Amino acid sequence: MYWEPEFESMDREELQQLQLERVEATLNRVHMNVPFYRRKFDELGIDTDSIRSFDDIRRLPFTTKDDLRANYPYGLFAVPLREVVRLHASSGTTGMATVVGYTKNDLKTWSNLVARVLTAGGITKDDVIQIAFGYGLFTGGFGLHYGAERIGASVIPISSGNTLRQIKIMQDFKTTALVCTPSYALLIADTIKELGININALSLKYGLFGAEPWSEAMRKEIEEKLKIIATDNYGLSEVMGPGVAGECLEKNGLHINEDHFLVEIIDPDTFEPVAPGEIGELVITTLTKEAFPVIRFRTRDLTRLMSEPCPCGRKFQRMQRVMGRTDDMLIIKGVNVFPSQIEAVLLDIEGTEPHYQLVVDRKDALDTIAVHVEVSEHIFFDEMKKQNKLIALIKKRLASELGIGVEVKLVEKKTLERTEGKAKRVIDLRKLS
Repeated sequence: MYWEPEFESMDREELQQLQLERVEATLNRVHMNVPFYRRKFDELGIDTDSIRSFDDIRRLPFTTKDDLRANYPYGLFAVPLREVVRLHASSGTTGMATVVGYTKNDLKTWSNLVARVLTAGGITKDDVIQIAFGYGLFTGGFGLHYGAERIGASVIPISSGNTLRQIKIMQDFKTTALVCTPSYALLIADTIKELGININALSLKYGLFGAEPWSEAMRKEIEEKLKIIATDNYGLSEVMGPGVAGECLEKNGLHINEDHFLVEIIDPDTFEPVAPGEIGELVITTLTKEAFPVIRFRTRDLTRLMSEPCPCGRKFQRMQRVMGRTDDMLIIKGVNVFPSQIEAVLLDIEGTEPHYQLVVDRKDALDTIAVHVEVSEHIFFDEMKKQNKLIALIKKRLASELGIGVEVKLVEKKTLERTEGKAKRVIDLRKLS
């Protein structure tokens, strides 16, 4: 099932021609209207009229989040503020907030692209969608809201928080689709079980999750606990919000809306393209954004492109589920470690709960990593011999997966902090020394 089949099934050669035409138009727009890009291009001696191939695009400068912060709030807008009908912003928790804007046409495009993602995930006009993302300045809530309305589905804009009320609304309003972070979906699932509610009595059929990395094992956990089909979707405020890419029901990679976003995968150290199919950092150039176009934006998200055909018939390239970020990647004893790797191992071991935290420290100039993992009550209160056996099993599995030794600490259920937004998986004590 497609939302815009004329684009989603577009011939590759036709798509690439469309991308180049839209790149040329975008470059002309930013060179004319955005002083930051005009200065960058002039410094590098780049004539935007000379960018006529995909190889030429690699001559263009990258845009980073620091560039966005340095031009706070409206420095990178390509249209007058009177043409901007919506403003969103990041939280600014790691520095100056990044502000993005949308014209009326941008909002129409955004709604259509989210409608594509929702349709690919099984949603139709007959669904009742409960959006448990925060609204406010965060793009996730509003983006999925307008995409769902574009399809004609019934939308419950409950926002995040108040888990008991979320569950009550699910029961009373006959919610068929849940939209939130995967970690919050698990919190809802655990709360439903604790309340003694029969999950089969709910109307839930689908879950569309995003905003944080999650593993295949976590998907299985969510699907089993909530009795739903769970799909992943991807977006980021700097290039639009949700709607950049999303899984179809094949659940084998996220279809990128390539008619609106040109993607590259680069080595984050050398900035050179990686070989086809290799993991690297995702770089995105917007092709149709009017208010806030970005050129070669470094997302910091690590993934790989999948070019093999998808049985669903969509012809856009797919990206593998984001496995982490370049700035979330831990280097322990020279080994790259991603929280998602550890999560996949833990969720495959009987007795562990889907809640964990990594504590990184430095002792005697050497980095150490400890995994705090919640376990079921019968294990936590079991005899020490059985606990030690489980610890030994987890250590062995993690050592096999990561190639380094990891300390493991079992903690009682509900010991680790719960969150309604993105789960805080890493405590890095090295930053405090």
